[in-house]
Amino acid sequence: MTKEELAARLKSACAAVADAEEELTEIDSRFGDADHGLTMAKIAGAIAGAADRAEGGVQAMLDDAACAVMTLNGGSAVPLWNTWLDGMQEAAPEGGEIDVPGLQTVFAKGLEELGDMSGAQVGDKTMMDALIPASEAIAAYKGTDESGLFTAAAQAAMEGAQATRQFVSKFGRAKSYGEKTIGTPDAGAMSMAYFFQGLARS
Repeated sequence: MTKEELAARLKSACAAVADAEEELTEIDSRFGDADHGLTMAKIAGAIAGAADRAEGGVQAMLDDAACAVMTLNGGSAVPLWNTWLDGMQEAAPEGGEIDVPGLQTVFAKGLEELGDMSGAQVGDKTMMDALIPASEAIAAYKGTDESGLFTAAAQAAMEGAQATRQFVSKFGRAKSYGEKTIGTPDAGAMSMAYFFQGLARS
């Protein structure tokens, strides 16, 4: 996969998140600050812009994306997404191509860095409910085709996000609502799932 092909997938991922802004806002309005949709639209715009303008190789593009997100004013999603992207760029190749093993290394590093910062696990009703299954699907992927890798990740991410409906929120403002949060998916998990859905569209 070339840097340009990865950039196109990143822009597709950002478009999928931006398209879900209203839905994400509605979900977040139930137990949060009702700002997740707007914050994610900003994050998506920053990543897409970086993918469009980045010079250099894959690492430079992901570094530009992380830096673009870091400069945003927004909710708790901003430092989380910055950490994830920054972790990915640390493991990315400097050149203009990346293969399946390279992608597996990149996403594993991103998860490691964000996991250290977040501390959340599957079942805590956060973005990690989508990211951890997606990252595990990427790590377990045995094929050589990048499209298959992203398809597997997207399916795992959406299944993980939908599963948050049955969980009690354990982080953020929603934590104070306890069992009332059961039945509503986590907005952060849904935005991450939409991001992977977009990555899977070639």
